[in-house]
Amino acid sequence: MLTPTLIAVIGPVEPALFTAWIGHYRRLGVERFLLAFHFPEHVPNVLRHELQAMSRQAGITPSGTSGGPWHEHTNTRIRDSLRRQAGQGWHLFADADEFHQYAAPLRDVVAQAERSRRPVVGGLLLDRVAANGHLTAFGQDTSLNLDAVYPLGGHLTHRLLHGDPRKIVLARADIPLDSGNHRAPGHQPDPDRLCAVHHFKWRAGVLDDLRRRVHHFSTGLWREQSPAVREEAGRFLAHAERHQGRVNVSDPRLAFRRVSLDRMPHSWPAEARAVHTTWQPPAPTGRWPGGQ
Repeated sequence: MLTPTLIAVIGPVEPALFTAWIGHYRRLGVERFLLAFHFPEHVPNVLRHELQAMSRQAGITPSGTSGGPWHEHTNTRIRDSLRRQAGQGWHLFADADEFHQYAAPLRDVVAQAERSRRPVVGGLLLDRVAANGHLTAFGQDTSLNLDAVYPLGGHLTHRLLHGDPRKIVLARADIPLDSGNHRAPGHQPDPDRLCAVHHFKWRAGVLDDLRRRVHHFSTGLWREQSPAVREEAGRFLAHAERHQGRVNVSDPRLAFRRVSLDRMPHSWPAEARAVHTTWQPPAPTGRWPGGQ
């Protein structure tokens, strides 16, 4: 079966973003969604119920709903449970703020991977932000789509946050993935066929989310496997503080330019290959990430 099952753990996102996300993957040809919701303690009940109702209205029955701390292993545990439920075939992985863009129809992408005997397909994050760098809300103006609200795409994750921008976007059912879907140990995706993962994380509310993450991981309320996620959050908070709560879209290192979900950037294959094949995790410094 060449049409993959979409596997996702959904947290407290805006209903408008969730609706756009479902529509995007249906347009790509996804027919089967296996979703589970996880809501930390601070999420209001009204949002929990609205997202669950929206899922059912879209014809997607949630496979489960849980609450409580969002430990670093929480997402991995739920994801792997969904994969076991999905069974054989190919699985597609996308967080609720990740919108995949392929150079070919989805079924053709899977068929090409099968022909080349690669059990995974890779992607690279393309961070999307508002034209002025403000952390803008989505869905307030229902006439505007994601491309209109967040027209710029660049390399914020790895050039500013020093986070891993590589993603495994598709994998055969028998291939294990690490936390965050960044790697499939023992398997390398084709670096010349990398999906653009449009990453709409940098919206209104992200600063509160990151501050909460730093606090909860630092105090042990949420358990972490390494300090990497907390340090990335700290780097973004420090950057936003220096730039009056905005992303500095004029920084040439971040390579922000106008992009679209409808058309892959012309330079993408070479650009993505260069990042994917050279990215290395930063050396640990042992101090709080305040630079850049």
